[in-house]
Amino acid sequence: MLSRTFTRVSRSAVNQKRFLSLHEFRSAALLKSYGVGVPDGSAAFTPQEAYDAAKALGTNELVIKAQALTGGRGKGHFDNGFQGGVKLISSAEEAKELSEKMLGHKIITKQTGAAGKEVTAVYVVERRDARTEAYLAILMDRATQAPMIVASAQGGMDIEGVAAENPDAIKTFTVSLEDGVTDKLGKDIASVLGYTDEAIPEAVKAIQNLYKVFIEKDCTQVEINPLSETPDHKVLAMDAKLGFDDNAEFRQKEVFSWRDTTQEDPQEVEAAKYGLNFIKLDGNIANIVNGAGLAMATMDIVKLYGGEPANFLDCGGTATPETIEKAFELILSEKKVNGIFVNIFGGIVRCDYVAEGLIAATKNFNLEIPVVVRLQGTNMEKAKTLIENSGLKLYAFEDLDPAAEKIVQLAPKA
Repeated sequence: MLSRTFTRVSRSAVNQKRFLSLHEFRSAALLKSYGVGVPDGSAAFTPQEAYDAAKALGTNELVIKAQALTGGRGKGHFDNGFQGGVKLISSAEEAKELSEKMLGHKIITKQTGAAGKEVTAVYVVERRDARTEAYLAILMDRATQAPMIVASAQGGMDIEGVAAENPDAIKTFTVSLEDGVTDKLGKDIASVLGYTDEAIPEAVKAIQNLYKVFIEKDCTQVEINPLSETPDHKVLAMDAKLGFDDNAEFRQKEVFSWRDTTQEDPQEVEAAKYGLNFIKLDGNIANIVNGAGLAMATMDIVKLYGGEPANFLDCGGTATPETIEKAFELILSEKKVNGIFVNIFGGIVRCDYVAEGLIAATKNFNLEIPVVVRLQGTNMEKAKTLIENSGLKLYAFEDLDPAAEKIVQLAPKA
């Protein structure tokens, strides 16, 4: 049961990666403001700042961490050949030297792929010993529609690997939205994390404060790995990964001001400016759809007929001829795209607006690849007339299955 639960939670976390993520130093500062213990440290954006940050800590027991939005930084390598994005160091001079090898370079990890992620800052922190390394995450569980806390005494490593090899090591706790993390629930959670009795009270407080961050900051995920007990029985978040609901940007303006767009795909950033939710995929058939659920269904039916989606593109309820044309511009930048499937269910989106955008894009981009259009809903007949009278090679359908089958036939995989 715990294994299945963790798998479900893990997949949910994967889905949430498109929400705002923060650099480690930003997350640590936010946690500290909520009373969660973190090692002392500060971010540096130049080698000289790295030197000054190390000097200010007043110790030779230091760690320097490359700041890029990817896991596996410690085992990563840089585009200049330097190995490892997390290093133990013992002087300010070493902090300056290593930061020169990290800043402005791309780190390549298992998560980034060959493209890597640019390191925009380094985080210089004091090195703290740990007698216990635990794992703790807070996220929403879709099954119960309530917050869930995932806890394990086996932190400091790949938690999904722990779940696969020893599922009994993963414990899950449902949190009542009314009661939050009570003292009793906090003790129950702390008791499975492997702490000494001396650390339990501080651990309970840390768990309660982490949950407060999760609720008050509209988080989709709060993941601490490890949440460590030090030899003097302090409980510190040694590393933190926070995700935030994009829909809450209007009330989390400070958090969203910390967004680092250099860590995101430039086309996805550009799409957001036009109200388009755009995510690149590996296939050859581009999709333009209105509504996230319909977009998922569209990708599924393309695969059902043997095709491979090239993107997720939800134009939402604000589609205009201009945004449709922008959508074409984005998807046509990928050379592997050899077909476009437009699937619009016109409710708050007018089908004739979509048709106008399609016709304009087809003319402006001199399209030579097939475009299959399935339109249903508001002003559908007007849209069909526009397409039929355009004189362009646009294939119009009313039903989804034949439309999907047609685009897969016209745009075979390479």
